[in-house]
Amino acid sequence: MGKNRQPSVAEVSYRPSLSAPIGMDILDFAELSTRGDRRGLDLSRPLRPAFHHLIHVRKGPVRHTVDFQDHTLGSGSWLWVRAGQVHQYVPRDHLAARGTIIIWQPGFVPAEPPHDGLPMLLTGRHARSADLALHHLAHEYGDLASIPLDAHIETLRHLLSVLLLRLTHACPGPASPGSGGDVFRDFRAAVERDFADSHHVNDYAAALGYSVRTLSRAARAATGSTAKQYLDARILLEARRLLVHTDATSAEISRRLGFPDPSDFTKFFRKRDGATPLRFRAVARGRAPGMISTPASVE
Repeated sequence: MGKNRQPSVAEVSYRPSLSAPIGMDILDFAELSTRGDRRGLDLSRPLRPAFHHLIHVRKGPVRHTVDFQDHTLGSGSWLWVRAGQVHQYVPRDHLAARGTIIIWQPGFVPAEPPHDGLPMLLTGRHARSADLALHHLAHEYGDLASIPLDAHIETLRHLLSVLLLRLTHACPGPASPGSGGDVFRDFRAAVERDFADSHHVNDYAAALGYSVRTLSRAARAATGSTAKQYLDARILLEARRLLVHTDATSAEISRRLGFPDPSDFTKFFRKRDGATPLRFRAVARGRAPGMISTPASVE
């Protein structure tokens, strides 16, 4: 807890079960609760796992919050929570739910999550194909001893990739899945690494060897936003996380995010959120009336 009894974010590292292959694990909601208890983690508090989650609900609903977006996952829903996102379950929802959760470390598979981060509810042949892919993955996951470990892990990589590609292409957003290509992947990785040090797209273009126009074209193809909008959305998201889940002052957050002066941070935040940082914190913590706007989607 912070000094104002605001739940702080728990950083969660990847710890597979003893029988799991390196880099990936499959569990149900009951096992999720057991592991949380074993590690002293309250699943209803904000968590920032260093690994991906793919949640499939067979019997819901399950209410889930991911970076200030509230989702209700009904029966048949899928949700991909990316590594590094802050998320939390509504208390007791997951105890009554039935479903499967796949967790894996970044880099285990090359597939990229959908950029909008919204739940997916598949129907018809898409639902049947995804269920079949999950069933095959779960079968191979439990069949550890039939082939050498290296082959077992490689098999799981391929089967998880098939499932993720099925999901991505079953519910495409306004941009085609995977659009933006290597240029956007390079830009996204650079932003994730350097957003607190550089707020100018020119810097990323120079470092990556692309023009600003090329970066913006790739970002727009992948996310519907320009490169500058994508970069600003990533900075804003981190500012929101720090305002809600820490007791750092606005000036301290300003320094952590690379603003030369706290007033610059306040202007940046107010222009993009519509409220000052402290007003946003007060509303988010229930100490002032108002609603939290839906943040822009970023990786």
